[in-house]
Amino acid sequence: MKINFLFLLLQLLILPQISFSQSESFSVQEVKFKSQNVTLSGSILMPEKPFAAAVIVHGSDPVKREMEFAKRLAKEGIAVLTYDKRGVGESGGVYVGPTVGTNNIDPANLTLLSQDASEAVLTLKTYLKDKKTPIGLVGFSQAGWIIPIATSNNPQIKFMVLFSCPTITTLEQLRFQFYTNGNHDFWNNHTESDAREHIKNDSDRYQFIATDPKISLNAISIPGIWLFGEKDIQIPVKLCIEQLNFMKAEGKPFEYALFPELGHNTSSDDNSTPVEISIQWIKEKALKLKKS
Repeated sequence: MKINFLFLLLQLLILPQISFSQSESFSVQEVKFKSQNVTLSGSILMPEKPFAAAVIVHGSDPVKREMEFAKRLAKEGIAVLTYDKRGVGESGGVYVGPTVGTNNIDPANLTLLSQDASEAVLTLKTYLKDKKTPIGLVGFSQAGWIIPIATSNNPQIKFMVLFSCPTITTLEQLRFQFYTNGNHDFWNNHTESDAREHIKNDSDRYQFIATDPKISLNAISIPGIWLFGEKDIQIPVKLCIEQLNFMKAEGKPFEYALFPELGHNTSSDDNSTPVEISIQWIKEKALKLKKS
């Protein structure tokens, strides 16, 4: 009997509307913090009475602090620390890349970036007046491997929001990415079976130990939400959702929302719905965390 994957994939997260009395005003403070003997530079956006806090975790590109995205969160009452990625902008260290598949996503670099994110969480906590304010990680793409590692090693992290983030291994993701080869019409000409067969059997162009985010995800119990675009050609969304459903069935507090018309950039200003859902989800989880 075939499983109706379409039914699973078209489920969009429905959350109760929660009202928080928040002003759109917030302060911005430049900060520096140490991570693995390197000084990283960033900005803290602090609402008057934040109900939650978040550190933004980068994707694979050489990204400076994500100020526009941070402002979207801060206007909703979320305190944010966003920083220039290691080796980028005003941050020290060396940016590893840009060629995906060399040492950009090898275990050493992903672990190092997870340590940066963890140190950012500890830094943000020192700026919160209410130390019970829940702090989470919000990230994009490559952050799908970084956030679980950081979370499994830092009990201060209470929730995670992952935009277009993989649940498959780094090598599996590369096999898929090389298969799609940047072709935006890929899903018009290929089936899910084609993609899975290629991911399973294709030879690897690069040789390094694969990072499997499920190892870290199975070790944690904090709530998380993944936001996917069904037309993504960077990660195989249906396979990632299938793996999330397996973890959900085992009791993990993981959720997802799928957007059939979107691709990899689910946090774009062109479609605000994914970000709005993530903010509403953070509000709900923050309220439960504070009650507990």
